[in-house]
Amino acid sequence: MTIHLPTIKQLQYLVALRQHGHFGKAAESCFVTQSTLSAGLRELENLLGIVLVERTRRVVRFTPLGLKISEKALRVLREAEELTDMARAEGKPLHGELRMGVIPTIAPFLLPAMLPRLRRQWPNLKLFLREETSQAACDALHRGQLDCVLLAMPFPCGDVEKAKLFEDRLFVAFPRGEAPPDTSVEPRAIDEQRLLMLEDGHCLKDHALSACNRPEMRADAAMMGTSLHTLVQMVDNGLGVTFVPGMAIDAGILEGTGVDARPLSSDHGFRQVALIWRRSSPREEEFRLLADALRQIAHDLNPSLGTKTPENREVELA
Repeated sequence: MTIHLPTIKQLQYLVALRQHGHFGKAAESCFVTQSTLSAGLRELENLLGIVLVERTRRVVRFTPLGLKISEKALRVLREAEELTDMARAEGKPLHGELRMGVIPTIAPFLLPAMLPRLRRQWPNLKLFLREETSQAACDALHRGQLDCVLLAMPFPCGDVEKAKLFEDRLFVAFPRGEAPPDTSVEPRAIDEQRLLMLEDGHCLKDHALSACNRPEMRADAAMMGTSLHTLVQMVDNGLGVTFVPGMAIDAGILEGTGVDARPLSSDHGFRQVALIWRRSSPREEEFRLLADALRQIAHDLNPSLGTKTPENREVELA
């Protein structure tokens, strides 16, 4: 008796539709026409003998069994992808494609220095970058859409491995003339009524509030910004105070403004920047090699971050 199994392509169509909730967008993500994707899903339903998706003119709704099968399909696709990763890992390290997620409070301050160095070190590495908030990046990692993520810890990202890169100190930014004369700022000295924060979804807000250990400290919706650059401009216009990570200051985010920054005085006044990846990934050695390089780049930008890897090895990067 011949048993016909679903194809990888059919599973890709199913997972894409689950992720996008729209036939047109799912087809675009799979680089096929909408009719091709729809026909592939019909074939899958006929093969399994069940309805996976309820189709109406306005809504794409998965059946309960369709939801379960799409989750299983995602795991199958991830395993299939890791077959090629395993083969690649046996060859030259950091060759071919690598999809990295980077959160917005790291990307603009580290990437300009990181990318040219990595390109010189590994010219055959095709690094595809995706800037997303912390939770979105973690979700994409576990869905197999990303291979690794540059993330600020601590953050609950599920079953992952991580390589710590460096500690990024937190600063408090004040409008010109409002910074205290002290060399650092005590959390209790921050006026929560004037606190400007990033929108929900950015882990920097959680790290800053945790470092201050003041549960009552929250910014209302009118006091939130979409990016660090926006917050700095708000501070520069005298609208309040905010938290800025040290790497952003080193990269010049305060240049051309009247904003003054003081380090936050706290035992936890920093965030831990790390490279993370799925625990099941066969490319762990490649990711650790990449982490060594990123650690060296960070040190070159700011020598106080340190040059040693966890194994106490000096890292040389061209």
